[in-house]
Amino acid sequence: MDNHPEPSVIYWERRPSPLGYLTVALTSQGVCRLSFPNEGPAEVQAALKVIFPRAAVKEKPGIAGEIFQQLEEYFSGRRRTFEVTLDLRGTPFQLRVWKTLRAIPYGTTLSYGEVARSIGKPKAARAVGRAVGSNPVGIIVPCHRVIETGGGLGGFGGGLEIKEKLLRLEGALSP
Repeated sequence: MDNHPEPSVIYWERRPSPLGYLTVALTSQGVCRLSFPNEGPAEVQAALKVIFPRAAVKEKPGIAGEIFQQLEEYFSGRRRTFEVTLDLRGTPFQLRVWKTLRAIPYGTTLSYGEVARSIGKPKAARAVGRAVGSNPVGIIVPCHRVIETGGGLGGFGGGLEIKEKLLRLEGALSP
């Protein structure tokens, strides 16, 4: 795990998007979770309590306005990268994978094996897949851009329909 102190409070906000309701959670250090429509407020709060067991988790409307503005720009095709501070908690391996995901350009994809090779662990495609699957900040850390070697979509925490929509939005899949 990283060495950031555990926050005393985490605030979250839920808003509609073209994908359905998204939930953004923030610590004083930055965004720590972006959850898809298949994860309601109770599930988001439970997941946050696993990572931050001593933190209070509170809803705070308006807390994530800037993040939701950037998401709106992304969904409308006006934004290709996000300018937000993140507070990611994970193993050193997960953090390395997530950093690599942030470097995958808009509109392109890499296979799990290509990500493994890019971090110097060419035989770790399955471990990369687990790290990609545990990414707590989907879209901003673009795990949807990682696909199977043969071109299949692979898995996605928000559901394959959402992964496909995101890749189509970016032009990485044919309409």
